[in-house]
Amino acid sequence: MKNRLKTSILLFSFLLVSNVFSQTNWDAKIQQKLPSILKKHRELVSIPNVASDEPNMMKNVDWVTSAFEKLDFKVSILQTSTLPVFFAEKQVNPKAKTILFYLHLDGQAVNPEKWQQKDPFQPVLKKQNSDGNWEIIDWSYIDGKINPDWRIFGRAAADDKAPIIMMLTALDFMQKQQQKLKYNVKIILDLQEEPRSRGFLSTLKKYKDRYAADYMIIMDGPAHPTNKPTLTFGCRGIATCNISIYGAKLPQHSGHFGNYAPNPVFKISHLLASMKDHTGKVIIDGFYDGITLDAETQKLLAQVPDDNRKIQENLGIHIADNVGKTYQEALQYPSLNIRHIETSWKGPGLKTIIPEVVTAYLDVRLVKETDGQAQLVKIKKHIENQGYLILDRKPTDAERLKHGKIATFTSNAGVNAFRTDINSFIGTKLRKTISSEFGNDPIMIRTMGGTVPITPAIQVLNIPAIIVPMVNMDNNQHNPNENIRIGNITQGIKICLAILSMEL
Repeated sequence: MKNRLKTSILLFSFLLVSNVFSQTNWDAKIQQKLPSILKKHRELVSIPNVASDEPNMMKNVDWVTSAFEKLDFKVSILQTSTLPVFFAEKQVNPKAKTILFYLHLDGQAVNPEKWQQKDPFQPVLKKQNSDGNWEIIDWSYIDGKINPDWRIFGRAAADDKAPIIMMLTALDFMQKQQQKLKYNVKIILDLQEEPRSRGFLSTLKKYKDRYAADYMIIMDGPAHPTNKPTLTFGCRGIATCNISIYGAKLPQHSGHFGNYAPNPVFKISHLLASMKDHTGKVIIDGFYDGITLDAETQKLLAQVPDDNRKIQENLGIHIADNVGKTYQEALQYPSLNIRHIETSWKGPGLKTIIPEVVTAYLDVRLVKETDGQAQLVKIKKHIENQGYLILDRKPTDAERLKHGKIATFTSNAGVNAFRTDINSFIGTKLRKTISSEFGNDPIMIRTMGGTVPITPAIQVLNIPAIIVPMVNMDNNQHNPNENIRIGNITQGIKICLAILSMEL
């Protein structure tokens, strides 16, 4: 008995040491190659990548084509009605499982005047000074000791060229170490993700067989603010609607017709206020139907290390809406948001008029349990219950005289949410893989707040999908001074190595 116990302890110690050695070995290799990795990242970020600039987008395609072909991937440029889709694949065994990786090659448009550097497409290296401000340092610094908190500033430095470099680096390491992939790999680089993935989504039927896979991993978006490895199992969808309420046929002088001609702004204010209570909960009938958070889900939400008080401080709000007890819990419910309100006067300055029309633009963030079209029907029914005649056009003169409450209602069912079971095979596999590599479980996000434009692809291709975000949360995504923290690049490479080394 003692001998068996001693043997077990020795075996456990060996495995523990081997695991630590393996991690240290990757760390050492990454640090050794980090200067050249950062130079490649700089080179790729230096190629402008706004989707409307087709010549430069094709230069990006040429760059990644060369990179993936050097790694023995078969590269195809799949034509669409707009920009093409970059598609790379490596088959290890026709009978093996397949993972489809999705990343995007384009970035948001830029306003150079808002950037604190000469050119958003000339990436700069920065460190934070004692005042908390970011100051440019020479690129020669990367040939010395590299501080993981230094950052590279440039458009698409994080979103989404950093994950592309992480993936290419991991594949390169595996090739040089002669480590074979244990499953088939397909990689999509979307050239139009920022303008809603129009090209890629238009190819779903045509290339459905090419895209076919057992699992999908989306490498986009930011990790948890702690910068710990993160897995996100779903995202909210989005539906939209516009509500127009009418007063007189034309704008009226507020002196001549004040107290006589109804102001539609007050009408719509009462209507919108009827949709929520004073705590922020939606009181439209059935809006939260079908959503239950059982004990297991509550436990999952609680493991996310959010500081809710800090979140409120950062937002500058006294109290959060009372939809969920925490930030994570709030994301499990559909939301109703008024994103814009406008009246007829849009010119400079103010006029003393009673507007003839007011329009409210609403968005509804959807969760897995809610359908976009069904939520819009509930909103429309609520407006009817407030006594409104609902039209899909402007009212006629006869309708104006007959009805005191008229609303024009137009809508778009948009994109539904997706969510993969956290205990699914791929969910469990990824969690265990990352835990083994880093020594701790990753932070697991059940549903993120935003909407991934390729959600229709997940639904059409019928693939269990998980988001593996790797860049820093405070990367100024889509904004001026976008950046990537160097420590996130090194960690992201390790995450890619762990995933690519998985056995399925």
